[in-house]
Amino acid sequence: MARTLAELPKGSRITDYISLGVVAKTFPVATVKSVLEATGRSSRRQRELPAHVVVYYVIALALYMQSSYREVLRGLLEGIQWLLNPTARLKVTGKSGISQARTRLGVEPVKQLHDQIVCPIATEATKGAWYRGWRVVSLDGSTLEVADEQVNDAAFGRPVAQRGKSAFPQIRFVSLVENGTHVLFGTQMASYGTSEMTLAKGVLPRLGQGMLCLADRYFFSFELWRQARATGSELLWRIRKNLRLPCEQRLDDGSYLSRIYPSQEDRRRNTNGVVVRVIDYQLE
Repeated sequence: MARTLAELPKGSRITDYISLGVVAKTFPVATVKSVLEATGRSSRRQRELPAHVVVYYVIALALYMQSSYREVLRGLLEGIQWLLNPTARLKVTGKSGISQARTRLGVEPVKQLHDQIVCPIATEATKGAWYRGWRVVSLDGSTLEVADEQVNDAAFGRPVAQRGKSAFPQIRFVSLVENGTHVLFGTQMASYGTSEMTLAKGVLPRLGQGMLCLADRYFFSFELWRQARATGSELLWRIRKNLRLPCEQRLDDGSYLSRIYPSQEDRRRNTNGVVVRVIDYQLE
């Protein structure tokens, strides 16, 4: 029996639907609905944009950042239409409807979905992901520009430039990065004026046994070191040159044991110290 060939809607790309399929596989509908239920954001009545569709829409916005909001929604709905029911009538909600749907959804469901699903994905064969059996991750931070709007300016602020302020408000974030795959997980975000040290406190609980965490010198403090060490992970952090770490015991490979203290008073009294191994080297 002859088959009727399935065709894509005019102007559509197969990659749009493949991307949608990958997103749906990574973020299963059942998980999305469970998060919506847990956060009290499930749709209570039939809408043009049900809550679970809005979640996928928010994810799609990140995949198609160069397209308009309505164009991204059109592509998403066409993907759903083509995958589920090619004969269904397609209606793309207007700007006000999109804005209302995103307001109803809020931030918490997206954050919980991210925290629940986004995690290290390296396999044993992934290059650069492992060192002597440890999964290598890095603690790092950066900033992201957001739209130049008054609400964003009030919520996030913007850095000072050479003349006045920068062109765009910025969000500061800190994440753990899986070195072999560059997957960011455990991410914490806040206003530009929030320090990376503050955000790191919310990131470190995502560390665990079997991980080797690298960090730059700006993250080092007694409090963060102890918090990270309590997760069972191994740490290899750079420190500032002016940090006093006297040698207590020299090891065969040239490194040595020392102690870090929560305060100068503890250092003077030699109380509450934590033993660390110091690798001292000079860059040529």
